[in-house]
Amino acid sequence: MSTLRIISGTAKGMRIRSVPGDSTRPITDRVKESLFNIIGNDIVGANFLDLFCGTGSVSIEALSRKAAYARMLDLHSLAVKTINLNLETTKLISKAKVIRVDSLSYIKNNPDLQFDYIYIAPPQYKEIWKQTILLLDQNINWLHEDGWVIVQIHPNEFLEIDLSNLVVFDKRKYGSTLLVFYQRK
Repeated sequence: MSTLRIISGTAKGMRIRSVPGDSTRPITDRVKESLFNIIGNDIVGANFLDLFCGTGSVSIEALSRKAAYARMLDLHSLAVKTINLNLETTKLISKAKVIRVDSLSYIKNNPDLQFDYIYIAPPQYKEIWKQTILLLDQNINWLHEDGWVIVQIHPNEFLEIDLSNLVVFDKRKYGSTLLVFYQRK
């Protein structure tokens, strides 16, 4: 696997650590760059919630591109340790909060903040992305009125889901990665 790096912004070119073992599947530079080209300058000043965040690469990229705040959730202690090291390396730790918690349990709680972007990149082939979207649809106040939920999955995993508050507005495929974009109805 290639070394992970931050593509743009204040931490541009900095190398970050991978989580030891094979418990995570870091986003490729190509997909990450495409994602942030789609988001564009709207990331500036945004609040970013990263569920199942692994290395923290996506949130750190958002912070590097001047997002105001990132809350990063992962259940695994090695991931949390890696994320904190990566935030220290990039000097972005003051703009982030890392929580060791099950993302599904966390979003069942009443929101304490609305997020402009909610990024979901769960373990593959377990339908966890579907469970997450359904929970967010039921607890929609995690998402700012004009916010986006972005799901990163394998293209074979995608299926249409009947939702009350969210709707798919775009899908982008990059090899074995599919990004699905949701917004409020």
